[in-house]
Amino acid sequence: MSERRAARIREIAPRLTFQDHVVPTEVKAELVRRLVDAGIRAFELSSFVRPDLIPGLADAEKVFATVPRVPGLRLGCCVGNLRGLARAIDAGADSASFLLSADEAFARANIGRSTVDSLAELERMAAYAAGHDIVLGTYVIFAWGGPTGPARGGEDLGPLADRLLDIGVDHWILADSSGYAAPPQIRELVTAALARIPAENLTVQIHDARGMGLAALLLLLDLGVRNIDTALAGSGGHPAMPGTRGGGVCTEDAVQLLELSGVDTGIDLPRLIDSANWLATETGVPCQGFVRHTGPVPDRPGQSLAFRW
Repeated sequence: MSERRAARIREIAPRLTFQDHVVPTEVKAELVRRLVDAGIRAFELSSFVRPDLIPGLADAEKVFATVPRVPGLRLGCCVGNLRGLARAIDAGADSASFLLSADEAFARANIGRSTVDSLAELERMAAYAAGHDIVLGTYVIFAWGGPTGPARGGEDLGPLADRLLDIGVDHWILADSSGYAAPPQIRELVTAALARIPAENLTVQIHDARGMGLAALLLLLDLGVRNIDTALAGSGGHPAMPGTRGGGVCTEDAVQLLELSGVDTGIDLPRLIDSANWLATETGVPCQGFVRHTGPVPDRPGQSLAFRW
């Protein structure tokens, strides 16, 4: 019998969802507690960014301070500059990911500087991180295209990827922030990334804006990628882009698919579903997903059929 494959699910709702929906720190801490009880051990907990721009994450330090540390727990965050990185280190983050956009127009609109200027800032951050106990990586958001540009492929990643390696940053999160990628596009870009960094240094984050998110998961495992970012109940958004579908691939849907496909996640699906329903009812944030509405695929005979014309 072949050995069961495994995936490492990292939950990003504490950052992606609450950057767009302001809730008390206690609610965030309770959400993380529930998810830890469900078996999740990796989180993107918050962002250390300007609180006047992202008021929903102004309590980043408090969130890190309130999350109980359990064995194997890994707490990551997003940072936009050297000051944010220093705050993350002081808060006890295990890792920090720089917000680098592959879309030039979005980069200028979102943070007010070009991709070239962002890379210069990342280079300064890498030098600083080298003297501290933190793993500094980078996002490549809109890696597959959007929001202002067309779809992107492996050739488009090449110059940016090589510059990242020159800087010394070899932990990457490729984000399909606009949900452009079907499996062939996933394969092309991930293959280009894996030609430059080992699979354990690569995380893939799919946003399910166009309904193709789940289709990528098993392919990623076939390519050797084990680090996958998901968002509870398919939640998430961007405060400066109201009305857009900014949610990540739904965590509970992803866990069901992976487990039924023989992939170990270490996550308790019923507890995860309970957490997704709690998120929807407690916070009122827009939530997506299927399994929390329909229930998981049963593994034993259920109730008799209640049927009528």
